[in-house]
Amino acid sequence: MISELEQIGQQAKQAAFVLGQLATTVKNQALLAMAQALRTNQAAILAANQQDLQLADKLPAKFIDRLRLTSERINQMAQGMEQVANLPDPIGVVERGWVNHAGLQIVQQHVPLGVIGIIYEARPNVTADAAALCFKSGNAVILRGGKEALKTNLQVGAVMQQALSKLNLPANAIQVISDPAHETANQLMQLTDYVDVLIPRGSSRLIQAVVQHATVPVIETGAGNCHVYVDQSADFVMAEKIILNAKCQRPSVCNAMEKLLVHEKIAADFLPELAAKLTTAGVEIRGDQAVQQILGAAVVPATMADWKTEYNDLILAVKVVPSMETAIEHINQYGTKHSETIITQNYENSERFLSLVDAAAVYVNASSRFTDGFEYGFGAEIGISTQKLHARGPMGLPELTTTKYLVRGNGQIRK
Repeated sequence: MISELEQIGQQAKQAAFVLGQLATTVKNQALLAMAQALRTNQAAILAANQQDLQLADKLPAKFIDRLRLTSERINQMAQGMEQVANLPDPIGVVERGWVNHAGLQIVQQHVPLGVIGIIYEARPNVTADAAALCFKSGNAVILRGGKEALKTNLQVGAVMQQALSKLNLPANAIQVISDPAHETANQLMQLTDYVDVLIPRGSSRLIQAVVQHATVPVIETGAGNCHVYVDQSADFVMAEKIILNAKCQRPSVCNAMEKLLVHEKIAADFLPELAAKLTTAGVEIRGDQAVQQILGAAVVPATMADWKTEYNDLILAVKVVPSMETAIEHINQYGTKHSETIITQNYENSERFLSLVDAAAVYVNASSRFTDGFEYGFGAEIGISTQKLHARGPMGLPELTTTKYLVRGNGQIRK
């Protein structure tokens, strides 16, 4: 007898076969219908969300904020679906084509991945966002959200399924797992007969747990120990503006700055005024010995653990470095290959930084907060990949596809 999770996998695989054949117009019609259904069923979604909030009342405020839905946030979820409907369909796009020496016509074409499993924490908006992106790219999706958002996720999933059923499309293209147990998540990570790829979204701890336990291929996303390096030629006004934005605009997200590296030739002139502005913004500064000497007792001494830590909070570790090469070495050693920034007026240094820093996104004179699918013009994202296989950086529709070769001949045999 198959388990409930295996049944979900079978249903997803059957739905994926149908989705892979759907015309773009049909997929767009379904996305618009699901968006409208979210708005129409707003009261039921908010009621489910209120139940989740009541059970999570002792959690930190920033966690509660992520969990809470409002009429405005539900409308934003619906708008996201509508934006995805307006994006180009990646399925069927030809990557390249040629005729080989034997006269075979070879075409490399984008096709769906198949069944995508997504494990995420208590952000109900991810349920709608992920479903929309997977559906448009022809993939069935199995969603396993955090237990704190279970009732909300199930309600949002049911609303989307009902919209699909009304259009005679497979409702099992979108399935939300109802069992919040860790054992069920572990089983999903090993559902290799049915799930083609697994995408974790959330904290570094969640992502590493999935990477370590999954036998299903994983696209690693999220963790962002992001740096800003201020070169000796940097414009101080520009640097302050970028640093305050990268650290303070939304410190809990993965593309926020966590570490600041400053060239030793400008540190004494640059750091005091910047530190005053950061302190006013509520940022705790942790510094190495050079930073402590410049800023005094207000600085918390940095430890080795600080250089590795993603704070997701108003905390910033600062280090003075003797050269750009030292900064690059530090970033490549301690960064999570997410987003790294140089602030400089030296063109050669900017190009060298772009070339040598190992990260999914590398910036010159701009905030790391731009590492985002919407900001990049993708409409939305399934996550930000920090690995090197298949997809890297913000993952939009094209990154939810793979390719296959279509080979046409007229009787050729290999000699």
